[in-house]
Amino acid sequence: MNHYNFESKSAQEILKWSISEFGPKAGLASSFGMEDMVIIDVLSQLKGDITIFTLDTGRLHEETYEVMERARSKYGVTIKVYFPNKEDVENLQRNKGFFSFRESMENRKECCSIRKIEPLNRALSNLDAWITGLRRDQGLTRVDVEKVAIDDNHNSILKINPLADWSLKMIEEDIKINDVPINALHKKNYPSIGCAPCTRSIEKGEDIRSGRWWWENPEHKECGLHPRS
Repeated sequence: MNHYNFESKSAQEILKWSISEFGPKAGLASSFGMEDMVIIDVLSQLKGDITIFTLDTGRLHEETYEVMERARSKYGVTIKVYFPNKEDVENLQRNKGFFSFRESMENRKECCSIRKIEPLNRALSNLDAWITGLRRDQGLTRVDVEKVAIDDNHNSILKINPLADWSLKMIEEDIKINDVPINALHKKNYPSIGCAPCTRSIEKGEDIRSGRWWWENPEHKECGLHPRS
C-alpha cells in the first residue's frame, strides 16, 4: 500500500495494513471512547496483534474503568496501562492543590503534561507506529487530520488515524450493528470523555468537544497529545 493512497482506503484496510506492517510495534492509544472501541472491535475481527495501551491519569471516571473491563472481557485483549510519574503528581498537588488546572491555561497544560504527555512519550518509545481514534469532525483542532502521517511532535513516529473521515453517525451505526461496548457516559450526553474534573455533558447543538475544558476557547481544546503541526 502506497503512502499516497491511504486517504482512499477504508478503516478496515488501514488497520489490516497496520497489522501486517507493524504487528505489536503498532499501538492503539485508547481512552476507550466510542471511536477507540470501534477500532478495538475491528481489530478483533481482523485478529490483529496490535498493542493496546491507555493512560491512567488517576482522575478518570469510574465508567471509563468499567468499559475498559468490558473490552478486556469481550475481546480478550491485554490493556497496557501507563501511569504518570508519582513524584511529579505528588509535587503538583502539594504545591498547587487539586484543581490548579482550572486557574489558567498554563496550569491546565502543566497538569496534562504530567498526567498524559509524559506517560504517552514512554508508551510511544516502545513503538514504531501509533493508532488513534481521531476524526476530522471532532472540532476545530482536528479538521486537518490525515489517515496516515509522520508525527513530527513525537520523534517522527508514524501516526495512523483510520477513522479520520468517519462521521459521528457512522460511529454510532457501527456500534449498534456490531454490539460494541461503550462508556455509559456517552448515553448521558458525554460525546468526548477525558479526566472527570475536566469533562462535562453537553447541550443539544453544542460542539462535541465543548464538554472538554469548557472554560477555555475551542481552538485551545487539546491536552498536548495531538497538537496541530
